[in-house]
Amino acid sequence: KRLPESKEEFYALEDINFEVYPGDRMGIIGRNGAGKSTLLKILSRITEPSNGRITIRGRIASLLEVGTGFHPELTGRENVFLNGAILGMGRAEIRKKFDEIVAFAEVEKFLDTPVKRYSSGMYVRLAFAIAAYLEPEILIVDEVLAVGDAEFQKKCLGKMKDVSDGGRTVLFVSHNMTAIKSLCTKGIFLKNGQVFSQGDINQVINKYQLQFSPATKTVFDANNSLSGNDKVHLNSVEMENGNDSGVFYINEPLTIKVNFTNKKILTPMNINLFFNAPDGTNIFATCSESKVFNKGDIEVKCKIPSDFLNDNTYSIGIMVVANSEPVLEVRESLTIEGLEPSRDIGWLGKFPGFIRPSFEWMS
Repeated sequence: KRLPESKEEFYALEDINFEVYPGDRMGIIGRNGAGKSTLLKILSRITEPSNGRITIRGRIASLLEVGTGFHPELTGRENVFLNGAILGMGRAEIRKKFDEIVAFAEVEKFLDTPVKRYSSGMYVRLAFAIAAYLEPEILIVDEVLAVGDAEFQKKCLGKMKDVSDGGRTVLFVSHNMTAIKSLCTKGIFLKNGQVFSQGDINQVINKYQLQFSPATKTVFDANNSLSGNDKVHLNSVEMENGNDSGVFYINEPLTIKVNFTNKKILTPMNINLFFNAPDGTNIFATCSESKVFNKGDIEVKCKIPSDFLNDNTYSIGIMVVANSEPVLEVRESLTIEGLEPSRDIGWLGKFPGFIRPSFEWMS
């Protein structure tokens, strides 16, 4: 006997309410599956919402996937005119912008080659140039820019700023918090298909980063090959001061305690700590003095002075070095969060950056 099929109702997006105004640069962030791409497809009118209403005033250009809106058999030149027509532009208007599009995309040599022979990077360069230079009132860009090289991504961010400065609106989805922060002034954090936070981009990013639960201690499994080998094994990393949720106050010294087992190394060793931003960018590194350790369990401590780190979230990596050769590396051993103590910091509000050392001032 055939069992009845069970059906579960699933909403990719639910109870989404927000407004975006001319000139806004809105960053949309969230983990994979949060509903970011679905939201952009609905805004781009690719997908119809099952309920609710979207009101859009202005012409939209979308860059959601590599090759969106391109005909693979047509050349780059022909696809410029095809995309322009899809955006509702006349041939004269497209011709006026044609040279700027080609120059920005850097595809002059392949302009009369069918785009099916383009690399994914060439696809994105041309698609972005068309979307940005044909002057839509609203520019929607998904993570697709990650396909391009670093220099081109920088060009795209600069162009999107120019678009916004001209009074047009930019919606940008990315997992690169550095790119989001450099471009956007407002943000939406989507979680499980709902708006978890919206408003100032820095506040939204902070709430997003705090979902990766900080911890005051990380204990490593003895059988985990990523944290040990036949020479040395990392047992635990913890913050000695602070509270149970991995939070410390930046006006107090911070001590990181590392416990490892030395199995066989009887030559000088040192321990390196790497303090990284949530996106993996290294902020600074510090290392212990070289020392010959006995075999067995070893504990070392690193004390970071007060008023050195800024209020932010930090990921700490560890490298054990013997005779100038790395013998063990754990890229993310601990995550901690520094907080501003309860005091008035005046009109400056939140200070930028990841370090904020206290220096001597004279007058």
